[in-house]
Amino acid sequence: MKREWYQQKWVITALHTLGWLAFISLPYLLHPSSDTHAQERMNEKHKWELYMYFTDLVMITFFYLNAWVFIPRLLNKKKVVKYTLSVLAIFVFMMTARYEFEILFLNPHVIDIRPAILFTLLVFFFIWSTSTAFQMIVDKVRQERQTSARENENLKTELSLLRSQVSPHFMFNVLNNMVSLARKKSDVLEPSLIKLSSLMRYMLYEADEDKVPLQKEAEYLQSYIDLQQQRFGKNVTMNVSLEVSKNTYEIAPMLLIPFVENAFKHGTGLISDAQIDIQLYTRPGMLFFSVRNKYNPASSEVKDKTSGIGLVNVKRRLNLLYGEDYVLHIDKKDDWFIVSLQLNLPG
Repeated sequence: MKREWYQQKWVITALHTLGWLAFISLPYLLHPSSDTHAQERMNEKHKWELYMYFTDLVMITFFYLNAWVFIPRLLNKKKVVKYTLSVLAIFVFMMTARYEFEILFLNPHVIDIRPAILFTLLVFFFIWSTSTAFQMIVDKVRQERQTSARENENLKTELSLLRSQVSPHFMFNVLNNMVSLARKKSDVLEPSLIKLSSLMRYMLYEADEDKVPLQKEAEYLQSYIDLQQQRFGKNVTMNVSLEVSKNTYEIAPMLLIPFVENAFKHGTGLISDAQIDIQLYTRPGMLFFSVRNKYNPASSEVKDKTSGIGLVNVKRRLNLLYGEDYVLHIDKKDDWFIVSLQLNLPG
C-alpha cells in the first residue's frame, strides 16, 4: 500500500529532528543572558550546560524508550504495574542525577531541591504525555492501515469467488448445448465451437482483469445469445438489441451475463410462447441494460433450488464493485420476469 508523503521515513525523521532541536533550544530562548539570579546559581556555567545536555539526552531516550518498549511490551499487554514502575524508575534516576549534580557543582547556599523537583516533574510529564500520545497515534494509524489492507484483500477474495461462481455454471450450459448439437450432427457445430472457443478465451484472458472494454463484454453476450438461439431455435422468441457506443467505456468482466443466463434458465422449458427480450445501450456516462423473459412460477421454484448461482451473488458483486453507482430493479409482473440495470460509466 502506497504511503502518503507525510508518512515517508525521511519526513518523519526530519520532523522528529526539528522537534528535538526546538526542545533543546527552548531553555536558552526563554532564559535571558542578563538573568543575574541564574548566574548566581551557577558557579561553573559550562558544567551546568553540560548537565542540561545530559538531561536532554535522558529525556530523548525516555521518549523513545516509553514509545517503543514500555508501551508495546508492558502497557499494551496489560502489565500496568510493571509499566508504572518502569516510568517511575526513569523519573527517580533523573531526580537522583539532578541532586548529585547540585551537590557536586553548586555552592551549598544556592542548592534548593524543591524547585528542581517541580521543574523536572513538569518536563518529565510533558515528555511522557507527548511520547504516549505519539505512540497511540502511530498504533492507530498502523491499525487502520492493517484493517484497510485486510478489507481490500477480503474484497479481492470475495470478488474472485463471486466471479468463479459465474463461470462454471455458464460453461455447464454451453457444453450441454454443444453435446446437443453433436447428437443432432448439426452443420452449425463447427461455427458453434469457434464461438465457444472465443468465449473461453475471453473468460480465461479477459475476465481476470478488473475492467474490460464494454465492446468486448457486448461481443461476449452476443456470442452467448447466438449459441443459445442455436440450441432452442424456434422454441423461444428472441428480441435482442445490443447497441454500444464507440466511447472507451469499461465495465467489470462478466457482469451482465448472469442476467441473460438467468433469463434462459427460467424463460425456457415448460413455458408456452417462451420469449426473451434483451436490450443494451449507452448514453453519455450511463449504461442501460434490461432483460425480460416469460416464466412459469411453478417450474421457477424448482430451478431456483437446483441452480448453480442466483441473482443474489450478482447483486453482491455490484455492491462491491460499484457501490452507489448503479440502480437495479428486479420485478415479476404478469408472468414476466424483468431485470433493469442502470450503471454509471466513468469516461
